Amino acid sequence: MLRSPALLSVLLGAVAACGFAPLELWPLTLGCFAAWLLLVHRAPTFRNALWRGWLFGLGHFTVNNNWFQHAFDFQDAMPPVLGYFAAVGLALYLAVYPMMAAGIAWRFRQDRADAAFVLIFAAAWIATEYLRAVMFTGYAWNALGVLWVPVQAVASVSAWVGTYALSGLTIAFAGVLLLLWQRRWWWALPVLAVPLALQPLSYRAQPPTTGSRVRVVQPNIGQQDRNENDGERVFRALAALSGEPGPIPRLIVWPEGMLRDLIEDDYPAWIYTNDPARLRRRIAALLGPRDVLMTGGIALSFDAEDRIAGAANSVFAIDARARLIGRYDKAHLVPYGEYLPLPWLLRPLGLSQLVPGDLDFSPGPGPHAIEWPGFGPVGIQVCYEIIFSGEVVDEAHRPKLLFNPSTDAWFGKWGPPQHLAQARMRAIEEGLPIVRSTPTGISAIIAADGTLLATVPHERAGAIELAVPPALPPTLFSRIGNVLAAMVASAMGAAAIAIRRRGR
Repeated sequence: MLRSPALLSVLLGAVAACGFAPLELWPLTLGCFAAWLLLVHRAPTFRNALWRGWLFGLGHFTVNNNWFQHAFDFQDAMPPVLGYFAAVGLALYLAVYPMMAAGIAWRFRQDRADAAFVLIFAAAWIATEYLRAVMFTGYAWNALGVLWVPVQAVASVSAWVGTYALSGLTIAFAGVLLLLWQRRWWWALPVLAVPLALQPLSYRAQPPTTGSRVRVVQPNIGQQDRNENDGERVFRALAALSGEPGPIPRLIVWPEGMLRDLIEDDYPAWIYTNDPARLRRRIAALLGPRDVLMTGGIALSFDAEDRIAGAANSVFAIDARARLIGRYDKAHLVPYGEYLPLPWLLRPLGLSQLVPGDLDFSPGPGPHAIEWPGFGPVGIQVCYEIIFSGEVVDEAHRPKLLFNPSTDAWFGKWGPPQHLAQARMRAIEEGLPIVRSTPTGISAIIAADGTLLATVPHERAGAIELAVPPALPPTLFSRIGNVLAAMVASAMGAAAIAIRRRGR
């Protein structure tokens, strides 16, 4: 097993990525992590432990983020083959975080792997995974706890402690396999007892019944299927799937990135290639008297000389009288997708954003709920904003529903199911239903306990409509947030120290 620990570390990390969507082979992931913990424990030096941790992360994040390459297929300024190097390049950085966790755990090891080693490893993983989610604007994609979305009995633990703490518990579960392999039966019991103790207290959502309805539209028009003159074709596709008005109020949601025409008035005349008032009237014609339609779009700002000063990736709400009744501006922007970091350095090197145009987006103020007549407060998280645990809800104005428009057409085959799984995790954590609308899928209506109530499959056109799912009472995590992750990590560390002192 240890004849080629470097190669084995890479392979274990790569295979461990198969536990996430779309494969969802989570038992395989647990086994790989258990073997990796043993590899780290048996490293002869601290430097060697860091090396094994980094190689594991390299294999893990390269496979986990293989969809990243697909974004380069839509960029004329850079060759698509560069996407493969970009996926590996991203993994070279992300691997630093499991490397740090491995180094911390190795410093705490003894001659034989024990519960204290496992607990320190779990606590270190929580800390380093949280750092991954916040450093350099953060990249929280597929936190380890998301592994459990297919196993709702375990995933529901995140309503109490959050995803990052559940990631630490997952390391502890893998450590249990290691302890059992070493015939240390007793130490497995405390780790297994945590999710079992929380199960009777799990939050369970009630199915939607009557009242306002939500309709999710997926036109199945990807980036490769569009050009600059396709605005009318896109609008007709969205309109055809928006349904017929009725007596029950409907919240109709369209994806991000579909409408390229401007929606707002009062811009300088030179900027318009369309009549925004006419566009809003066409949208309003699809609505019943109490309906509201939410759609992605672009908002612009101008300086005193009427030059473009900034742009926002926004969601607009339009009512049956063709009025704009609200707007949300995306706050957590995607590096290289919505802005180019260090443009003074990267542009001279020939690098650019992965989407057409050179205009960088400006961030909005952050999560906030907007009151729609007949629907109550609705929160909005655009695209990958939904992956950031503890950052999706305005704590002072808790919404009844979260809307997550996205452009998952960029994400290949693996990205859309992974994105959906992370949205389900946010629903569990916050106790809120989530509706997702994407151009090519996977669009979904998600209950407040993470259950998929309805979906439009990947790369199919369609619409789904249900009564608005009810929200749950605020979960413990929604009240306290990621302080809980720090508390769980601290408790694990304290328990590990107590075990070692008792052993002495």
